[in-house]
Amino acid sequence: MSQKNRIADGQVDRATELSFRFNDTWMKGHPGDTLASALLANGQRLVGRSFKYHRPRGILTAGSEEPNALVQLRSGAHQEPNTRATTVELFEGLTATSQNHRGSLEFDLMAVTDLLSPFLSAGFYYKTFMWPRAFWEKLYEPVIRASAGLGSLSMKDDPDRYDKGFAYCDLLVIGAGPSGLAAALAAGRAGARVILADEDFRPGGRLNAETLEIDGMRGADWAAGVVAELAAMDNVRLMTRTTVYGAYDHGTYGALERCTDHLADAGGKPRQILWRIYSKRAVLTAGATERPIAFGNNDRPGIMLAGAVRAYLNRYGVTPGHEVAVFTNNDDGWRTAADLAARGVHVPAVIDSRDAPAPLDVSGARHIRGAGVVDTVGRKGIKSITLTDGQVIPVDCLAVSGGWNPNVHLTCHQRGRPVWRDDINAFIPGDALPPGMAVAGAANGALTLSAALAQGQATANAQIEQLGFTASHTATPRAEDEPHRGAAFWHVRESTKRAWLDQQNDVTVKDVKQSYREGFRAVEHLKRYTTLGMATDQGKTANIPALAIMAECTGKTIPETGTTIFRPPYTPVPLGALGGRSRGHDFRPFRLTPSHQWAKENGATFVEVGNWLRAQWYARPGEQGWRDSVDREVTATRNSVGICDVTTLGKIDIQGRDAGEFLNRIYCNGFATLAVGKVRYGLMLREDGIAYDDGTTARMSENHYVMTTTTANAVLVFRRLEFARQCLWPDLDVHLISTTDGWAQFAVAGPNARNLLRKVIDAEHDISNEAFPFMACGEVTVCGGTPARLFRISFSGELAYEIAVPARYGNAMMGVLMQAGAEYDATPYGTEALSVMRIEKGHAAGNELNGQTTAHNLGMGRMVSQKKDSIGAVLSQRPEMIRDDAIKLVGFRPVNRADKLAAGSHFITRGDTASMDNDQGWMTSVAYSPSLGHSIGLGFIKRGDQRQGEIVRAVNPLMGSEIEVEIVSAHFIDPEGERLRA
Repeated sequence: MSQKNRIADGQVDRATELSFRFNDTWMKGHPGDTLASALLANGQRLVGRSFKYHRPRGILTAGSEEPNALVQLRSGAHQEPNTRATTVELFEGLTATSQNHRGSLEFDLMAVTDLLSPFLSAGFYYKTFMWPRAFWEKLYEPVIRASAGLGSLSMKDDPDRYDKGFAYCDLLVIGAGPSGLAAALAAGRAGARVILADEDFRPGGRLNAETLEIDGMRGADWAAGVVAELAAMDNVRLMTRTTVYGAYDHGTYGALERCTDHLADAGGKPRQILWRIYSKRAVLTAGATERPIAFGNNDRPGIMLAGAVRAYLNRYGVTPGHEVAVFTNNDDGWRTAADLAARGVHVPAVIDSRDAPAPLDVSGARHIRGAGVVDTVGRKGIKSITLTDGQVIPVDCLAVSGGWNPNVHLTCHQRGRPVWRDDINAFIPGDALPPGMAVAGAANGALTLSAALAQGQATANAQIEQLGFTASHTATPRAEDEPHRGAAFWHVRESTKRAWLDQQNDVTVKDVKQSYREGFRAVEHLKRYTTLGMATDQGKTANIPALAIMAECTGKTIPETGTTIFRPPYTPVPLGALGGRSRGHDFRPFRLTPSHQWAKENGATFVEVGNWLRAQWYARPGEQGWRDSVDREVTATRNSVGICDVTTLGKIDIQGRDAGEFLNRIYCNGFATLAVGKVRYGLMLREDGIAYDDGTTARMSENHYVMTTTTANAVLVFRRLEFARQCLWPDLDVHLISTTDGWAQFAVAGPNARNLLRKVIDAEHDISNEAFPFMACGEVTVCGGTPARLFRISFSGELAYEIAVPARYGNAMMGVLMQAGAEYDATPYGTEALSVMRIEKGHAAGNELNGQTTAHNLGMGRMVSQKKDSIGAVLSQRPEMIRDDAIKLVGFRPVNRADKLAAGSHFITRGDTASMDNDQGWMTSVAYSPSLGHSIGLGFIKRGDQRQGEIVRAVNPLMGSEIEVEIVSAHFIDPEGERLRA
């Protein structure tokens, strides 16, 4: 397809031709084009379909505010939907497809919804499809969901790379238009560290789209010269293709840099970088966005904003049409007409809603004063316009200008509210700006070039002087103040056809009036009732005209009607960029146990436990599945000896003269009497008396204790202890440090545990039952003098020890233990076997300490000491917490031993209906016990300690199962504890 709309000049590289494909048609463009400019150059006016009614839509704007030209880029795994064609840089081989249509773009089968528009007006989803009621779930919702949406995902893993970056500066300048360039230049010359960020790939902003002059040269040339000077400064960082999308606390800004989106091949580099920019001060110079005027059928392809037409003409050397009329309510629209005429494009008429003389002379154009456009013709491309006086004018493009809205979005990100200025008929930033931010240029309502330059320079100087820099005070660049007067004219009342406000979400003037009639008059209600401004463009072109129409309906002014405020992001941010490298294997940080390498080399299957990767089981040849491996590990441990890496348990070193008193207040049971060389099990309560965490604490010396916590709560418990130390009892002499990473710790369990350890622990240490009984602890040495700690504690119910060595010896220690245990057939076991043995022994763990159970529920009520105070002790004794009929932790086994228990099942008394009214409790943990040969479980049931031997039903509606179970002791193995004391 030839570039029939390409004209002379522009800032594209005409010496190089690029081929790209739109749908099934190959077209030509040039470096410096956007996809939108190249499509217009090739005469492609129809580019998409609207969201709701599937009306034909063309390109409306030339920037990130584009509501219509959303396309799907690339193919396969690289496919990217909902991309604005106005911001896509053209490159060789680019493929783009239109979206949101069934069938072809030209013949969209879903366009039938436009015929149904009388039934699909604002709020239809609240009022229609309500009957018959059963149809909603079976028919209406599936059909609506299948029809909704814009682009489509490839459903394949994204092959692109994303990264995150951190940058620091004295002054962040947001926007590289005339005021932004002036601000950055002033701050850079003063020696401040400056970051200049702009979403465009060519700095200059509107200067690239205009024919205005600065210091006697073309505005675009002046911008290029300033950029070259800034690029040569070591203290200035230029960030093109970078959108600052959010203003956050303490001068922090979020920014998205598109690094390789403009390349056919990223070459292994990140596609996008999500930046966190820390600034001492910021100047927002984000410019302004032109708004349309609402009139009948104002959404035809070929109807564009006048400023966008001027941008395509002057920057890209493209005319969107050859018979281009202009409809305006302000002087700026006339500049588009003048530029078109100067470039040889015929302008049949300039229709001005004001009855006033023309501010500019436009050769060959009729000036139609005090008029408006009431209708247009041309479903897939405008062919003619009809005026309020009945005139019909043939056109192939209509440039519309309804005035300019300062881009105040980032000023609202910390709840700031914009204020109305009657002289420009727009909102400008209010006084409540994010701390450290100032606003300049068109974003602050300075809509002329000279004013924008002066304001940018002055604002930057004021900002850096607050930081101690001396302003350069160079002369302000000389520029003209172009005419910019306008009228508050929002829509053509004489129009009888639908007049569109939000072109992406198909919101019309009629919808706003309906919202008023139905009582949704507050701006937030209007937004949600009509979906106004809720599309990907966030209503950048639609909000103000809609507010004006609501103001007319209510008889109020626009400032009295109010406006919504904006939240981040300013423009859409891909989820891939938000995730960065945190995907797949690196989705979140993970930690490796000291023996990870040994476990990996010995066939371990790993599982995520909090942030840790732990060995779950060790498969051996001939085993048919994980159950075979786990059963073998449990049996081998109970028959001889097993070894498990338990390093992940939290370890907190507690020292000081008052360490014992501190622990006495932390745990609900007493610790003041714990002897040196002994370990005690402890239970912590929350302030409200609910069980918080459990573990053991060993007294290594007079003022030295070592606490262990559960893996899941290691960090939370440490924070809790620090809070208690610093805030609750700052007078206590106690000091804490987390040593979880400092010590590798291994459980050695089974009848031969002592025999194995005697081969590892140096001979001078007596670990006989008499010298080192159950719950003993002490400092030892291993392997000829290596320092270690030994604790005689058991989570398995067997004779067991936990031995700790400095973490750097962890991997070697695992090998030493396995070598020493070879004659006893020592077996490594993972977390699954560990869980089986703890359930067999009746130990509570995370499933039981779930934040809703008490010491009383856990059968540990007597542990809550009444002789001292501790966190949660008082509230744990509330009557409701210690009821006689409270749920209690007990064991369960199936009456039919072949049945398999399921965690989460609820207990129902025999003969009762399975309902919440008859709920007696629930199953918390289950396992198959190779020692007993059947499934076992732990759970809570009302008065469980008084009901042993009773049979109840374990009902699981989700799994559709119901099993009879017997209530038994939670201690399935060695209930008297003889093994662990052997």
